[in-house]
Amino acid sequence: MRTVNKVILIGNITRDPAVKNTEANKKVALFTIATNRYYKTANGENKSESEFHNCVVWGTLADRCEKFLTKGKLVYAEGRLKTRVIEKEDGTKSYKTEVVVSNIIFLNKKSDFEEAGIIDEIDIEEEEDKF
Repeated sequence: MRTVNKVILIGNITRDPAVKNTEANKKVALFTIATNRYYKTANGENKSESEFHNCVVWGTLADRCEKFLTKGKLVYAEGRLKTRVIEKEDGTKSYKTEVVVSNIIFLNKKSDFEEAGIIDEIDIEEEEDKF
């Protein structure tokens, strides 16, 4: 039987991506997306709660994230969940679950990119299909 591991998020970037190269010279970008859940309590009070999702992007998509993602930008991100096991010096293990992003679409308006001075570097309407 087949299984499914798919994540779709629409939210805001909480910090500029941290970008680095691995020992194998692969580029990786790390960032966090914030999403909100709105609900009513049993007594009818409106509430919201925020969730923060750690995201990892590899290769040429990491290049694009480094160039165009900044704190506060609205994005659509699609990928899969991956849990890493981190073994500490004392022998204990900790687990970190991340979204490995395979597709990202910048949802901000074209004017937001113009204000940032990068509109000459990308034509948003043409490039969205490539993400």
